[in-house]
Amino acid sequence: MAITVNRAAKHEYFVLETYECGIELFGTEIKSIRNGAVNLKESWADIQNGEVFVYGMHISPYEKGNIFNRDPFRVRKLLLHKKEINKLFSKVKQDGLTLVPLSLYFKGQRVKLELGLCKGKKLYDKREDMAKKDAQRNIQRAMKEFNRR
Repeated sequence: MAITVNRAAKHEYFVLETYECGIELFGTEIKSIRNGAVNLKESWADIQNGEVFVYGMHISPYEKGNIFNRDPFRVRKLLLHKKEINKLFSKVKQDGLTLVPLSLYFKGQRVKLELGLCKGKKLYDKREDMAKKDAQRNIQRAMKEFNRR
């Protein structure tokens, strides 16, 4: 069950690979996530000292959390295997790719983050994608109208 999806990521980047990773959270953050008070829109991930961190992810403070609430924009550690981190590190540094959080979801009782290895789109790529979506929408409308008759 998806909690939130980063729709802007699919518009701004080509997603080459995806990875499922855990995320280090505190109790009041989990409660806020269960309420759906999380935003991935301006977030990105980076590798530092052999560990992966997510920046810019906003988790609203829990209303009943008082002193236990954390900073909504704090840096959070992502949990991946060392082999995966090394693979990501080499691709990010050599190929000029970036790590972008794509979605946040529950897997059992745990919160998982889908991390995408992405390449930035140029303006003409974005226009091409929008033209394809528009054409597909027009085809669907025409088919619906044709089926009514």
